[in-house]
Amino acid sequence: KVYKISLNGNMTCPNRDGTLDSRGCIFCSAGGSGDFATAPSLSVTEQITQAKERIRRKSNCRKFIAYFQAYTGTYAAPERLYALYHMALSHPKIIGISIATRPDCLPAPVLDVIKQCQMEFPDKFVWIELGLQSVHEKTALYIRRGYPLSCFEEALETLQTMSVPVIVHVILGLPGETRADMLATIDYLSHKNIFGIKLQLLHVLRGTDLAAEYERGVFSCLSKEAYIDL
Repeated sequence: KVYKISLNGNMTCPNRDGTLDSRGCIFCSAGGSGDFATAPSLSVTEQITQAKERIRRKSNCRKFIAYFQAYTGTYAAPERLYALYHMALSHPKIIGISIATRPDCLPAPVLDVIKQCQMEFPDKFVWIELGLQSVHEKTALYIRRGYPLSCFEEALETLQTMSVPVIVHVILGLPGETRADMLATIDYLSHKNIFGIKLQLLHVLRGTDLAAEYERGVFSCLSKEAYIDL
């Protein structure tokens, strides 16, 4: 069994630092959706060690994936990103890294870092996880995603050309979306030759703007049965 260790690279996001917005996506927590990550004050190596010991209390797992989950995992200077990724990949118990990011945060210098890591660690893997959430522009505006579908398509094509495996995040049950809307997103992705998909149910976290909408009765969440059926 291989476990994914959630890491915090102490970054931010263009949806939070004022570049696009200062509020973040409507569903994103204060921890940048990395609430299970270890403290960002620790080094990557220290975070891995701490998480590894926590997991070993429950399992005899010996191999791990380093998951840069909190905020936007490519939103820093290339030199800093290289140092973070290299530190994780150098750990003997880490078999690869997975980087959660936005398609509008993959400039050429960052892509060069990813390629360099692939070349330096041919026995390990580098995955990119892109937060699409929905293919519908109306939903994208509501959740404050901050980029058009064309941006996602361009980033996906570039990463696939580089032979970087791409995992796409989708949220099921977003406010205003019908079953047909959600299936349209899945149909769209089924033609994109993606490496993986993360199907997430709508997770309403306290303190988010989404929670305020929920408390006002603007929407209701899918029932357990409806989610399983979908």
